[in-house]
Amino acid sequence: MAKRLLIIDDEPDFCDFVAEVAEGVGYETRKVTDPLQFEQAYLSFDPGTIVIDMVMPEIDGFEIVNWLIEQKCTAKVLIVTGYNPVYARSAQLQSSAKGLPRVKTFTKPVSVSKLRAALS
Repeated sequence: MAKRLLIIDDEPDFCDFVAEVAEGVGYETRKVTDPLQFEQAYLSFDPGTIVIDMVMPEIDGFEIVNWLIEQKCTAKVLIVTGYNPVYARSAQLQSSAKGLPRVKTFTKPVSVSKLRAALS
C-alpha cells in the first residue's frame, strides 16, 4: 500500500516544501491550497497522513480537525502554524479528546529533519 500524504496550506511554497520532503521518503502527495477543496481531496485521495495549516482564509485548522473527527479519520495528522504555537497545541488537545489520537504539532518554519522524522 502506497504512503499517501495530503497537504492543506494556503501557502503554495510551503506545500511544495512538504511535498518534496515527503516524496523523498516514499510518499505519494497531493497539495491543496484552497481550503474549500480539502474535503473533496480527502475523500478522493484517502491519505494516511495529513499536514494541516492552522490559519487559512475561509476555513481554519480547527474546522478541518472537527470535520476529520466526524469522518472518523484514522490518518496521522501534523498540524503546523506560523502563529502562536498554543493555537496548534489547542487543536491537538481538542482532536485527541474527540477521537483523533495521532496528532503532532509544529511551528513554521519546520526543519527538513523534523518533518522527515514526523513522516517516518
